[in-house]
Amino acid sequence: MADQIAKGEEFEKQAEKKLTGWAFFGSKHEDAADLFEKAANFYKLGKSWDQAGAVYVKLAECYLKLDSKHEAANAYADAGHCYKKTNSTECIKNLEQSLDIFMEIGRLGMSARYCKEIAELYEQEQNMEKSMVYYDKAADLYQGEEVSSSANQCRLKIAQFAAELQQYQKAIEIYEDISKQSLNNNLLKYGVKGHLLNAGICQLCKGDVVAITNALDKYQDMDPTFSGSREYRLLAELAASIDEEDVEKFTDAIKEFDSITKLDAWKTTLLLRVKDMLKAKELEEDDLT
Repeated sequence: MADQIAKGEEFEKQAEKKLTGWAFFGSKHEDAADLFEKAANFYKLGKSWDQAGAVYVKLAECYLKLDSKHEAANAYADAGHCYKKTNSTECIKNLEQSLDIFMEIGRLGMSARYCKEIAELYEQEQNMEKSMVYYDKAADLYQGEEVSSSANQCRLKIAQFAAELQQYQKAIEIYEDISKQSLNNNLLKYGVKGHLLNAGICQLCKGDVVAITNALDKYQDMDPTFSGSREYRLLAELAASIDEEDVEKFTDAIKEFDSITKLDAWKTTLLLRVKDMLKAKELEEDDLT
């Protein structure tokens, strides 16, 4: 490892020397770029990720001087991927540089890819607000490139986080919209019940019984098969238990559904919010009597 790093340092010194010297033939930035690339490769072999990242930034700067924007964008992305192992702030900064250049030169597919990668990094850091911003940008770019499946994957992430942040209406609109799109697609229509269940759970979180009932009617109109599903039955039973302010009935409906189809952590978290809301209402009623 130390040997590889030493070689990397040697190539980096040579590259720096090229930049400060005169170039009688060719371009000093071109010569330096070749040497920086070699240095970065040796740093990677030596697993010295910070040094590799820093050299890729220098490489990107050389390419910008040469007006080779595509290569500069790739070098910034390489810098980001090296920093990914050690420093998420530097990683994101360099991926942003990369996607900005790709946007500038009209490579929207590549921009979308790096937007999504930044969104995933913020997701790992539990920064849902920033993650949503980048998933949203990525969804727009994918939609612009007519890659609807990737756009919808990003939008589903936004809906998931929006609900966690109690932005229920935003989540509902995304789930309903994706359900409508999916109904006309033979491969995707089997996922519609799941999207409508998620939308329905978000409706329950809003605590408006009239809105929940109206939503269930709307979902039946959208997908006539929905009313015969276990997902519909669960939502209808939960809506009824909220209307009746019956915590036990609410809990039993969830237990019955969960015994056949395991509820994931996201659904469980939201349904617990509804249950707590229902319990609070029940205690309020007890205090009044």
